[in-house]
Amino acid sequence: MKKNLLFAVLFYSVCIASAQNTTLKTKVSKKAESLESKVIAWRRDFHQNPELGNREFKTGEKIATYLRSLGIEVQTGVAKTGVVGILKGGKPGPVVALRADIDALPIKERVNIAFASKAEGEYNGKIVPIMHACGHDTHIAILMGTAEILASIKNDLKGTVKFIFQPAEEGPPEGEEGGAELMIKEGVLTNPKVDVIFGLHINAQTEVGKIKYRPKGTMAASDWFTIKIMGKQTHGAYPWLGVDPIVTASQIVMGLQTIISRNVNITESAAVVSVGQINAGVRSNVIPEELIMNGTIRSLDNKVQQLVHDRVKQIATAIAESAGATADVTITNKTGITYNDPSLTEKMLPTLQAVGGKENVLLAPAVTGAEDFSFYQEKIPGLYFFLGGAPKGKPIAETAAHHTPDFYIDESSFVLGMKVMSNLTLDYMEMNIKK
Repeated sequence: MKKNLLFAVLFYSVCIASAQNTTLKTKVSKKAESLESKVIAWRRDFHQNPELGNREFKTGEKIATYLRSLGIEVQTGVAKTGVVGILKGGKPGPVVALRADIDALPIKERVNIAFASKAEGEYNGKIVPIMHACGHDTHIAILMGTAEILASIKNDLKGTVKFIFQPAEEGPPEGEEGGAELMIKEGVLTNPKVDVIFGLHINAQTEVGKIKYRPKGTMAASDWFTIKIMGKQTHGAYPWLGVDPIVTASQIVMGLQTIISRNVNITESAAVVSVGQINAGVRSNVIPEELIMNGTIRSLDNKVQQLVHDRVKQIATAIAESAGATADVTITNKTGITYNDPSLTEKMLPTLQAVGGKENVLLAPAVTGAEDFSFYQEKIPGLYFFLGGAPKGKPIAETAAHHTPDFYIDESSFVLGMKVMSNLTLDYMEMNIKK
């Protein structure tokens, strides 16, 4: 009899909790839909007034002002221009971080829209045009909308939410610290200690209404390399009297391409080696003494990353030596692998599917682009996913890539973005109630 009564009480409690959770999610859905026009207006304002990394002063001010209006505790000047909002729920529970990046790029916009950017700014000593060419303006607006949604149900939240508006994801100016690494250094994952972090990236090559995710390595580690070649200067008419660093560099560029085609098992893990800059010489009839080339390495596996590093050094130095030159190779780690914790991804996949529709949530291949969201994931479990931003019906091959002057995002994706971020927060809290 007692067992039956206990079972009945537990069953009743579960039913009540389930009903309450359903009611809460209905509120979230309706609130997100009501915020659509406001979020679009925010996005257009940020798009028309972009700011470069570590210089997002007005952007940060707008974010902070709005968070304060929602009654959210606000910290400013984090990692120079970052903003952190802390929303303490009405019930005890885990601390969930939601992150948006806020910086733009030194690119001149070519899209014919009323709110196109005409802004300029200083980038490494030069005045350049500025554009939100990667969708960070949408990330800001979606997270601001998510903040309003969660603030509206504050008393029902079973935990605390940290809204992280991060500067300089694209990298800080030369000679400066910045981005996720500096935010962590300045304590963004402590006081209160964060248990988990979620982030999204709008994607111009994914149709609106679709969500893409991947467990484990989803975006690549990004390393930058510099190869300095020292030859022997001579007149261009008498090359045999010198050692030509330009010819040497040409051979090194071709040699580096064999790393991926001949050293990396591409059936297991992808990698990329690309040379982006070669600088040498001052006249067409002078073979210079020195040449500097810069490039990037992308990898999705730590062992492959080390293999590529080793081979870049071996190939560059050996080819230079064979030409009578010398090569000095420097490799700098910029970001790690954006690694979605497999257990967390498995637990939260039903949330993605429930909000977006199972048929719209797609397992995606890895991406060789990089994200400094990886720094957070090195410290705590994290899930990073892609939100479709390509107009429905438009061939993906015709959509402009990120980091280009023609980059374009369909704004009808924003409501889904808010719903997903809000529901990930609610469901994680429900799964990890602290008593």
